[in-house]
Amino acid sequence: MGNWPYKTIIEPFKAKMVEPIVFTTRTQRLQILDDAGYNLFNIPADKVTIDFLTDSGTSAMSALQWSAMMRGDESYAGAKSFFVFKDVVGRLTGMEHVIPVHQGRAAERILFGVVGGKGKKIPGNTHFDTTRANIEASGAEAHDFPCSEADDLLSEYPFKGNFDLNKLEKFLNRYAADVPLCLATMTNNALGGQPISMANLRALRALLQRFEIPLFIDAARFAENAYFIKLREPGYQDKKIIDIVREMFTLAEGCLFSAKKDAFANIGGFLALNDSKWVESVRNELILTEGFITYGGLAGRDLEAIAQGLLEVIDEDYLIYRIRSTQYFGQGLLNAGVPVVQPIGGHAIYIDAGVFLPHIKPEQFPAHSLACEFYLEGGIRSCEMGSLTFGEHARRQLLRMAIPRRVYTQSHIDWVIELAGIIAEKKESLAGYRIVKAPKELRHFTARLEPLALTRV
Repeated sequence: MGNWPYKTIIEPFKAKMVEPIVFTTRTQRLQILDDAGYNLFNIPADKVTIDFLTDSGTSAMSALQWSAMMRGDESYAGAKSFFVFKDVVGRLTGMEHVIPVHQGRAAERILFGVVGGKGKKIPGNTHFDTTRANIEASGAEAHDFPCSEADDLLSEYPFKGNFDLNKLEKFLNRYAADVPLCLATMTNNALGGQPISMANLRALRALLQRFEIPLFIDAARFAENAYFIKLREPGYQDKKIIDIVREMFTLAEGCLFSAKKDAFANIGGFLALNDSKWVESVRNELILTEGFITYGGLAGRDLEAIAQGLLEVIDEDYLIYRIRSTQYFGQGLLNAGVPVVQPIGGHAIYIDAGVFLPHIKPEQFPAHSLACEFYLEGGIRSCEMGSLTFGEHARRQLLRMAIPRRVYTQSHIDWVIELAGIIAEKKESLAGYRIVKAPKELRHFTARLEPLALTRV
């Protein structure tokens, strides 16, 4: 594709296998919502027409990934597939110790189980829900230091995933002795899928080095972040994606990775480290809860698929398509009268439901109301990222439409945009919600809710 000169962005792949999409009636969807306790996580996937619930584990794998799976070595210890996997991860990250896990949150649980604990504090640009939960489950505290530019959802500031280094420095001056590491999430999922710049990452590392605190990267969407650096940061336009990726990782002492995002895999992840001081404890925890150190809860075929996916995601033709097609979606929603976080990110569109539905108070979950309305209108499933998900830590009332990689075409997106316009015309009629039942932690996954206005037409 190179520098694609045309208005129409085409997929840099062709379909080889298809899966049918299910269509339901509005009456059926209303009953499905009621049966699910108005929680879209509780809706069976075969009752969803377009699924934007997450981009995690929902990608379409390539022919090369499927063929790589046939090479999977299922030996319990020392499988060939592990060394294929370890070699690719090592070439991308430059990190010596590679620990496979069954998915990203397992890496979070293991790492923070080792370095966390009561009295510990983990700063980040903005911790995602499972990250915060795993930090707090260890007894530690999660602290967010997003840049001030992230507060303006409509500005075109190119790197809203950056840290506020001044606030972080003040925090470290007081609490550095209690900080085992700092976590930089790229892209910043909780604040609109926004990237962090190389300059901010370098300044962050320099600050942390003064306090002898290691930098870790949550690298779930590392390739998308690297492409944003190439697009937006001076001095990187002529650099190859692989070189930008390697430069990012050289600034870190470790990383967490969910292979269900930027590796196109349906399961898997890893924890990678340079410093050996935590490796023994991490591996012991891995064996206790995940599996042996050369498979970590994964089949050999999964390790092969991840390794191949990591090579494919740094292909610039793919990244051009990925970022531009997401921008097309976001611009279409804006044209339909739906406010979205800008600049538009890579893996998802974030609708500002607080602005779109100002008559619904934050404690009545406006983004969840909008999510239910998208499902009711067309069977579209999405994910609330406001007060229901983040509780007291919610900075905005966002509805995330996460786009599975290599799954939907432009006509699917055009249809969703059309439905968004229909919803925009009747947005004043949408009601808030209240929680009927919910667990203490990560309530948005399993809570049951009901609309404050029970009459729906």
